[in-house]
Amino acid sequence: MKEKERATKTMKHTITLIPGDGIGPEITSAAVRAIEATGVEIEWETQFGGAQALEKFGSTLPDELIDSIKRNKVALKGPMTTPVGKGFTSVNVGLRKALDLYANVRPIKALPNVECRYPELDLVVMRENTESLYAGLEHVVVPGVVESLKIITEKASTRIARYAFEFAVREGRKKATAMHKANIMKLSDGLFLDCFYKVAEDFPEIEADDKIIDNACMQLVMRPEQFDVIVMENLYGDIVSDLCAGLIGGLGLAPGANIGEEAATFEAVHGSAPDIAGQGIANPTAIMLSGVMMLRHLGEMDAADRMTKAMHDVFREGNIRTPDLGGKASTAEFATAVIEKIG
Repeated sequence: MKEKERATKTMKHTITLIPGDGIGPEITSAAVRAIEATGVEIEWETQFGGAQALEKFGSTLPDELIDSIKRNKVALKGPMTTPVGKGFTSVNVGLRKALDLYANVRPIKALPNVECRYPELDLVVMRENTESLYAGLEHVVVPGVVESLKIITEKASTRIARYAFEFAVREGRKKATAMHKANIMKLSDGLFLDCFYKVAEDFPEIEADDKIIDNACMQLVMRPEQFDVIVMENLYGDIVSDLCAGLIGGLGLAPGANIGEEAATFEAVHGSAPDIAGQGIANPTAIMLSGVMMLRHLGEMDAADRMTKAMHDVFREGNIRTPDLGGKASTAEFATAVIEKIG
């Protein structure tokens, strides 16, 4: 398809761009360049969150950022630093709560010619995003005693299960597996599991089963090919999604999205890597693949397919790689190689 023909078949999108902290601005810049090379017409509306926003606006999650995403419905987001054990609360969690981004979607698909434990692996981690222990509802009862609240609701559990089954149907997947600890947390995880199987009744074409989370982690390491779409509550999903990324080579190769009824954000799921920030050597693969997910969400299927093929071709040839994968290419050089393949 010629460029002029493509232009007549695409519409203009306004997208909120959140560069993030550390290596965020470098890798988001690479992703923006590659996305624009597909010919999709996009107006980027840059907003800030986290440490940058705290310095500029006095808030890690300024109203300007939330309003922008609500208005545009879609955002591309770089990694943001969350202090451990002190400092401000997670901006990522705050963003999901503010926009009710209830479904965390993490495709786990091995890339061509990248050394990993399971080069044929192709599964999707589906995580409920709004409640459970990960919501951070905790307080000091008395000095030396802290209580964390695990909240599981029928509404949220049913919603993520339905999203998972609808996703499986839409993407041609065959199986959905719930992961839980209902043998011990019989009420909370039991409710999550009950909701999963109630929703499964509406999708007889999708095989439904479940696994206790500790056994599921062992099975993922030993025989991950048995899984297709896996769905779980918030904290389990946070842990399992990173475990699965390790099976294909690490977080630098894994995209992610947070989906709600009214908005969606697409992001690199790895950290902000302040130790290499500003050096121009960060691997932009994860956020570029998240950009592909964003294009599909926008209905720009041709652009998404061409960008995917270009990235796969660069990996398959193996000449242009960032240092984390044993190469010497800079962030910008990797992006340029992909752009040249897009054509």
